[in-house]
Amino acid sequence: MDRRQVLKQMSAAGLMAATGWVPRAFAASGDTIKVGVLHSLSGTMAISETALKNVALMTFDEINAAGGVMGKKIEPVVVDPASDWPTYATKARELLSQDKVAVVFGCWTSVSRKSVLPVFKELNGLLFYPVQYEGEELEHNVFYTGAAPNQQAIPAVEYLMSKDGGSARRWVLLGTDYVYPRTTNKILRAFLHTKGVKDADIYEEYTPFGFSDYQTIVAKIKEFAAGGKTAVVSTINGDSNVPFYKELGNSGIKATDIPVVAFSVGEEELRGVDTKPLVGQLAAWNYFESIKNPTNAEFVKKWKAYAKAKNLPNWQTAVTNDPMEATYIGIHMWKQAVEQVKTTNVDKVIAAMGGQRFKAPDGYTVEMDKTNHHLHKPVFIGEVQADGQSQVVWKSKGLIRAEPWSPYIPKPQGA
Repeated sequence: MDRRQVLKQMSAAGLMAATGWVPRAFAASGDTIKVGVLHSLSGTMAISETALKNVALMTFDEINAAGGVMGKKIEPVVVDPASDWPTYATKARELLSQDKVAVVFGCWTSVSRKSVLPVFKELNGLLFYPVQYEGEELEHNVFYTGAAPNQQAIPAVEYLMSKDGGSARRWVLLGTDYVYPRTTNKILRAFLHTKGVKDADIYEEYTPFGFSDYQTIVAKIKEFAAGGKTAVVSTINGDSNVPFYKELGNSGIKATDIPVVAFSVGEEELRGVDTKPLVGQLAAWNYFESIKNPTNAEFVKKWKAYAKAKNLPNWQTAVTNDPMEATYIGIHMWKQAVEQVKTTNVDKVIAAMGGQRFKAPDGYTVEMDKTNHHLHKPVFIGEVQADGQSQVVWKSKGLIRAEPWSPYIPKPQGA
């Protein structure tokens, strides 16, 4: 290139800068890394997912304040798929192909995750999924920081069958009508069969997203429970949890009569419920806000301060929960992997993710499995208290390695 061409290019660049027009490649100027946040901020899932968006933003601020990722600031791109499953795929495509994000943190329901999977595979994107799910999946482009069934559902049912858990012999499997509850309950039914439980002692029912009239269903549960010691396994998702728990309270059902263990209800969902009638009911998770250790105390303190500083709705009662912790872990592990390989290149980051470790608020140093894209996690079962918090009544002896493919049902062909 001769001197005249160089001068021409320099003049053109100066003109563009003077007029404020900068081409797309110039706009980022190499100082930021765009990341996507794909959570419903409206619709039936907003009650659960809004907190995940907010904790992601808090984590980005925390990382940026400490120097960013490879010295670059994280620039979040937040989208709202509005609890509409096809819209998740549309928004995922926009994030990857238009916004050119390096990674996406998002989804809650399995149907939303299933909706975006083809997009992430086609465009070779990277998704961190922070919620417990049904397993039966292992995707190259996804890291699962929530629980597989052997890290939540199976231990919860084993506890309810034990003397400490009430020696349940009859089972109500109640869920929202989509893939996560149906597949989880398929696994649980097969597991219960191995324990000698007959189909006659299992009552299974599903309700649509946004369902609110639980009076008839709760009456059926009371009738079914008349046949012997009964426990309810709830995979109800989203804002339907509020009317379900309200109806439980209205019906006079106590935990000592019919214990309910929930897999999708945490501190955030219980903020909208009078929890006094629910004292003693159970939730199975891999983290509770009430866990006592210095790392969690700092995490909770940071979150409450952030909620106040950002004037989030009802910040005075801000709480942390399991998927929030899983979001926090996933973001920090992604940062570690990027800085290890010194690039946001998806294939290189995926290769570096296996074996990443992080001191988590749950009190353990959790680890990303070297082969199956799932976290090794502890398991806790908590009893709901009058203040909406949970008191841990059982915990695993240590970290449990995820089993993406349940041993209780046939493995999918080609898996």
